[in-house]
Amino acid sequence: MDDYTLLIDFHKGGDRQGPGSDAATEMALNLAQLDPAAPLKIADLGCGTGASTLVLAQRLNAQITAVDFLPEFLEILKQHAQQQGIAEKITTLAASMDDLPFEDEQFDVIWSEGAIYNIGFAHGVNQWRRYLKPGGILVASELTWITASRPRELQDHWNTEYPEVDVASAKMSILEQQGYAPIGYFILPESSWLETYYHPMEDRFDDFLTRHNHSEAAAAIVTAERHEINLYKTYRDYISYGVYVARKIA
Repeated sequence: MDDYTLLIDFHKGGDRQGPGSDAATEMALNLAQLDPAAPLKIADLGCGTGASTLVLAQRLNAQITAVDFLPEFLEILKQHAQQQGIAEKITTLAASMDDLPFEDEQFDVIWSEGAIYNIGFAHGVNQWRRYLKPGGILVASELTWITASRPRELQDHWNTEYPEVDVASAKMSILEQQGYAPIGYFILPESSWLETYYHPMEDRFDDFLTRHNHSEAAAAIVTAERHEINLYKTYRDYISYGVYVARKIA
């Protein structure tokens, strides 16, 4: 089994594939001021196994197109939607976030939690703008420095993993430059990293290693994840995800 297949197998067991929580999704909904009774068309891009998709479907009168590159993740989302009785509100689409088959101005809302880094924040908000109706809402969470300076070990790690990591003011500036009016943002709390993402991940380590006979490739994935977890626990005062909410300028 190659490294890519191992990563899919590891992450499909999680409710979330990045930091976040149902409470954070609801907070973003409140900040976006979406009318829960209005008939909305929403694209949830990079939805993973669908944690945010399910909250949106439960809270809104919406038809949601849930997009992820991995069909394995979408199958899990469909199972959960069926179990919760909201499958009729969700359509899944296996596609890349930077090669979407949508029409211009098709959606009232574009939502993306913990996924825009795959194509880069600036590129993503620029590419996705065309799919929003005039006045439509963009909600995207993005890795964000929450201080002006930070320890070298942390800086080096994230500059290597995601060179676009920056402070919130820089992300707001990008939104303004790309034709959005920022509404606001908030920083994910520690619970959205530890309780709903890292701790469940740690609980899967032993089973994952056993399932793959403690192979070198499987062990390397666990080692890398443990390193990232330890970095966050050590330097949590310097970095988080910012959840950015903005309106497309007509």
